[in-house]
Amino acid sequence: MIRFHLRCEDDHQFESWFQSNAAFDKLVAAGMVTCTSCGSTKVSKTIMAPAVSTSSDITAPKQTENAIAAMRDSVEANSDYVGKGFAKEARDMHDGTVPERPIYGEANLAEAKKLVDDGIPVVPLPFMPRKKTN
Repeated sequence: MIRFHLRCEDDHQFESWFQSNAAFDKLVAAGMVTCTSCGSTKVSKTIMAPAVSTSSDITAPKQTENAIAAMRDSVEANSDYVGKGFAKEARDMHDGTVPERPIYGEANLAEAKKLVDDGIPVVPLPFMPRKKTN
């Protein structure tokens, strides 16, 4: 896991953890990294000093990584993957046109914001869904 210091186009600064530099690049390109202050998806890394880890420094990222992996396994075992149809499925469940059940899938920032604005409870997951057929 790598911690990056980030900055959005409005100069808000924040930090976040990523599996790798390539994972960061992929998530930014997909518009899935957002500013914690304003929600902008125009985010870039800032200059940061490298951290030299000691043996005690290694346990926290590993524990976080293990917790995220356990969460992913639980979500996948106990929820239906609805893919890119997540926003529609969540809205249909909220409106009562389909039965409620635990789901997970993919939504872009605009779709997720619209769901939240309409009072439909959703939460971003700290992992990308494994590739499944929808």
